[in-house]
Amino acid sequence: MSVDQATVRRIAHLARVAVEDKEVEHLQGEINAILSFVEALSAVDVEGVEPMTSVLPMHLRMRQDEVTDGFIAADVVANAPEREDSFFVVPKVVE
Repeated sequence: MSVDQATVRRIAHLARVAVEDKEVEHLQGEINAILSFVEALSAVDVEGVEPMTSVLPMHLRMRQDEVTDGFIAADVVANAPEREDSFFVVPKVVE
C-alpha cells in the first residue's frame, strides 16, 4: 500500500498536525516506509505462537481487594474550608 500527498495532508488534518508543503514529501516517504514494514510483518507465519505481554515471564503479586478509606481521612479534609466529621461540606446545587 502506498499513500499519496493528498492522503498525507488528510492524515495531518485528522491528527490536527500543522504540516507545511515542503514537509509533505518527506512524510509521504516515512508513512510509506511504515506501511511496508507492517506488510512485511503480516507475511510472518505466527501459527502456534502464544501471545505474550512481555519477553520475560512475569508473575503478578496478588493481594486481597479490600475497600478502605486509606486511613488518612483526617489528613484529607484537614485543609477543607468547611467539613463535618471526615466529609467535605459543599453548597447545595440541586433543588
